[in-house]
Amino acid sequence: MPSLNGTWLEFERPIVELDRRLEELRAFAERGDPEFREEYERLSRKAEKLRFEIFSRLTPWQRVQLARHPQRPYSLDYLKRLIPDFVELHGDRAFADDPAVVAGMGRLGGRSIVVVGHQKGRDTKENIRRSFGMPHPEGYRKGLRLMQTASRFGLPILTFIDTPGAYPGIGAEERGQFEAIARNLREMARLEVPVVAVVIGEGGSGGALAFGVADRVLMLENAIYSVISPEGCAAILWRDRAKAPEAAAALKVTSADLKELGIIDEVLPEPLGGAHRDPDQVARVIEEAVTRHLDELETLEATERRRIRQRKYQAMGVYKEG
Repeated sequence: MPSLNGTWLEFERPIVELDRRLEELRAFAERGDPEFREEYERLSRKAEKLRFEIFSRLTPWQRVQLARHPQRPYSLDYLKRLIPDFVELHGDRAFADDPAVVAGMGRLGGRSIVVVGHQKGRDTKENIRRSFGMPHPEGYRKGLRLMQTASRFGLPILTFIDTPGAYPGIGAEERGQFEAIARNLREMARLEVPVVAVVIGEGGSGGALAFGVADRVLMLENAIYSVISPEGCAAILWRDRAKAPEAAAALKVTSADLKELGIIDEVLPEPLGGAHRDPDQVARVIEEAVTRHLDELETLEATERRRIRQRKYQAMGVYKEG
């Protein structure tokens, strides 16, 4: 049932209104009055049907909204469920620690693993501390430091992608934002250990790709992955950010589009209404998929795995003229 505390999206309004009526009827139905119970059951069926109709035909822009939902699980929410013994490590050993990136190690099932992910905040204060999930150069360097440690000790790597993009401030540029991202792209392509990336929310531009050069890229059903935000694209092409819904459709940001284009390897299903409706279920889906892909990747020799990874990205965008 959608949250009735005001955290719902505009296209969910018909469902929310029905659920409010159901809440009003529930007390009467629980008293055993046949008339109220019958009406309650009728409205329940109507709400389920409406929920299915709305969420089974979402537009690209509506999926963008779901990917940005303020209640959507972030990296630490999944880590709490997947890796209870997760130990977070800090700092890039050069400048500072970046709270927009969480990195550390623990055990996924019975497998030791290194995890790196973007992290947004739940309220204004935390979002400011975490730069709204937009990493500075030290965040990318921290992530790379942990990935290189994983490669040194033969540990597989899991990355969670969820960022609007790299932090665009002057300080970040002065400290080498573009160099940090470029270095991550190069070094991830060279890693000797299996790498699985999961796009759990927003995958924005090079800020996302800096943790996305993986052997297998998985994507939650309502996540998005794109070279630019729909609003940014609309501002450039139409000089009107209100054209963002049209831009979202043109950019092919959805998981279904990206799977068809060969950019990602697997789409992971979400509960009806989005991952925030049942984070425990989504965590189980992620664990099963990541474990399955790591099992497959670990059967390959390191040099073969690296060669396949590099060819995977070299082949993207290749086309033939008719």
